[in-house]
Amino acid sequence: MLSRIIWVAVLAGLLAGGAVSGARAQQPNNPAQQTPTPSGWTFDVSPYVWMPSIGTNMKFNVPSMLGSTVTADSTTGFGQILSHMNSAVMIAADARYDRFSILTDFLYMNLGGTGARFRSLNFPDHLPTPISGSVQTHVGLNLNSEIWTLAGGYTVVQGNWGSLDAIAGFRFLGMNARLNYNLAATLTDPSGSSGTFGGNGGFVSGSVNLWNGIGGFRGRIRLGDTALFIPYYFDAGAGASKLTWQIASGLGYHMGWGDVSLTYRYLTFEQNSSATLQRQSIYGPMIMATFTF
Repeated sequence: MLSRIIWVAVLAGLLAGGAVSGARAQQPNNPAQQTPTPSGWTFDVSPYVWMPSIGTNMKFNVPSMLGSTVTADSTTGFGQILSHMNSAVMIAADARYDRFSILTDFLYMNLGGTGARFRSLNFPDHLPTPISGSVQTHVGLNLNSEIWTLAGGYTVVQGNWGSLDAIAGFRFLGMNARLNYNLAATLTDPSGSSGTFGGNGGFVSGSVNLWNGIGGFRGRIRLGDTALFIPYYFDAGAGASKLTWQIASGLGYHMGWGDVSLTYRYLTFEQNSSATLQRQSIYGPMIMATFTF
């Protein structure tokens, strides 16, 4: 998986670099026609609406079976997210001085009753026991999560064609998950010594707090003399996670007060098989309005 991400980053970098090189070659020789470097501070505030699909793979401790865990998957599609969303906050902001910038993004989502399915019941000294879908009469995941990104940036190149910034910072994921279930069967430890799981129902729960360092690039490419532009963003990193990465691009339109853009955004966290959160991927279309001060 890591090699695939590296290839994505390289490809994105080559595309951005190719666009930069080509656009720079087309810049006019007259300095008066160049885009001047802005002086003083500028600030952007960008509320957005992200309507993603969310895929989550988790492992929960089973309180009634000491030392045992249960693994589960949950997938919420693009068309289902609104019916399960209890509340959400989505906002980004940016402060810039000359070539230096600070950017932040905060995402909070509270989802209730999303569809889920158990994979297996796992014991310390035995092979995992698969949990058949036929006995899972009801499994629903309640998910409360916040994702905060903070990074500093430096404009490496800029001109009439657009800009390219290098960025570095961190991303935090805080998550509380509760899986409610009813099973039409009672599962036991093969040794018969650590209780049972299933029966008339119950719940399992877990939480994670992950801090990861990230690095990447962002910017925009202007489309000729029009107000249209292509925004692009990529970062990747690790720390508490084995890997986290994010990529986004789309189409934007510049107006006097700021910008409006429609992009496709993909964000993922990957952990090892022993972690509570083994993997989460959030991906889908996003519309953003950017107000510049």
